[in-house]
Amino acid sequence: MNNQRILNLLGLAMRARKITLGEEFVLKELTKEHSLVFLASDAGENIKNKIIKKTDYYNVSLINLFTTDELSKAIGKENRKVILVTDKGFIEKFKQYLNS
Repeated sequence: MNNQRILNLLGLAMRARKITLGEEFVLKELTKEHSLVFLASDAGENIKNKIIKKTDYYNVSLINLFTTDELSKAIGKENRKVILVTDKGFIEKFKQYLNS
């Protein structure tokens, strides 16, 4: 698995406007058909519990391999703990990178 390739693809998805940022917005958008959630490994317990329960309920893939700093740098924003990818093409590419 190449973590840098995943982070680079996340930055590309951000520039393509295919992601949703922020806990409340992510929770609202999880009901969409195609979703993939990035959750910072150092996020607070409250956020982790909410996101994990919702992703389990809606059967959405969850990736928590990266820290807040790594996710924030990848998308060019500060202090981002939860990111939702909404594009089917990007999601398939992320899964391909994770499985390689």
